[in-house]
Amino acid sequence: MDTLIILHGWQSSKEKWQKVKELLEGPDLKVVALDLPGFKPENQLSRPWNLNDYVAWLENLLTAYREPVYLLGHSFGGRIAIKLAAKNPEKLKGLILVAAAGIKRKKTIKDRFLLKIVRLAKKLGVQEQSSDSQGAKELARKIFYCYILRRTDYFKANPLQKEIMKNALEEDLTRLLPTINKNTLIIWGKKDTFTPIKNAYLMKEKIKNSRLEVLPKNGHSLHLQCPEELAQKIKNFIGSTSNHGTNN
Repeated sequence: MDTLIILHGWQSSKEKWQKVKELLEGPDLKVVALDLPGFKPENQLSRPWNLNDYVAWLENLLTAYREPVYLLGHSFGGRIAIKLAAKNPEKLKGLILVAAAGIKRKKTIKDRFLLKIVRLAKKLGVQEQSSDSQGAKELARKIFYCYILRRTDYFKANPLQKEIMKNALEEDLTRLLPTINKNTLIIWGKKDTFTPIKNAYLMKEKIKNSRLEVLPKNGHSLHLQCPEELAQKIKNFIGSTSNHGTNN
């Protein structure tokens, strides 16, 4: 029996993948959806983790499996999946990236203009503890994360989660993509505004033995928007690779 491990996205949970899990499970496939540490009250962290910490956590969990597994990473979970696939290919039978994060966004002319606004906002504070200074810092953070990074979920995070996000955003995983040697399925929504579709094409170009499935009517949360279609594409991929070995 094959095993599929699912890593959810930022501030999500394994429960959000329950429908896909139910659609996928069968006599030939066991599906395990994990809760990433740091996103539920019961699994909060004592310090902000970086990607290496999450990969080490996943490596430890995978020691329980004698055979290589299929690994699916969505959004933030995709970062972890990419890094593990590059570091520990022997642990995987195949890789599935669903609207995966990991490619650092290049600054545009608009971004550089907004960065100047950020610097100006920081200069508005007269004293470190003044309300004007604090307001300027808050404005700077809002501009940077909402407009430059386009991550409004930053403001929904607790202080530790904000540091986790900063750690993750600092790392560009593009350089790791050509080192992935496992059969890889890349699934993306054409209307995705969080991880742009151009990232999907870049991953397809860089990862050997990969194929790309684009869902034209959907956005970032494919597991909620079209679980049946998503599950079918995953089933097709696993069915076509499960009998072809693990070193393709």
